[in-house]
Amino acid sequence: MSITPTTGIRSTRARITLVPLLSLGLLGGSVAFAGPAQAHDDRRDDRHGCTVKPLDPKDLHGKWVDFGIKVKCDDKDGKKDGKRTVHIRQLRYEDEKGPRRTDDFLGSSHFYEEFDKKDDARIIHSVDKVRNLDKRGAEEVYHMVSYRVKKDNGHWSDWSEWKKSDVVEVTRGR
Repeated sequence: MSITPTTGIRSTRARITLVPLLSLGLLGGSVAFAGPAQAHDDRRDDRHGCTVKPLDPKDLHGKWVDFGIKVKCDDKDGKKDGKRTVHIRQLRYEDEKGPRRTDDFLGSSHFYEEFDKKDDARIIHSVDKVRNLDKRGAEEVYHMVSYRVKKDNGHWSDWSEWKKSDVVEVTRGR
């Protein structure tokens, strides 16, 4: 006669076996998320043959800073095919250090740029005043952009992920 364990014992054994497996699964999931950040590749954010890149902010005279944006439209194979409208959203910030750690919002802009078959790339100069620049003498600033593209068929692409420029220290101009 063989002795078979009751279902109560089986379920306890199953639970005991299941706990380490679940723990390993959770650990594996957190390891996957903790991997190194990948460098940003503009080709992955291509929208209807166009890419948009926030340039590093540049000092101008006085309190003014140019938060430039580079816009390029071209097909992957190098062939240009029709008219495109690029709609760009931009957010501008002062980078704040210290206990508050909340970046100061400087402003936002929207741009619509038209491209046709003979256009390639252009720089949008988005100039803004950095209000605390005269008080402290220097500020760290950056901006972020997101965009979508409408081809001549009238269809808009999805909005891109937000891309952030480098944080740049600007000083009181001449």
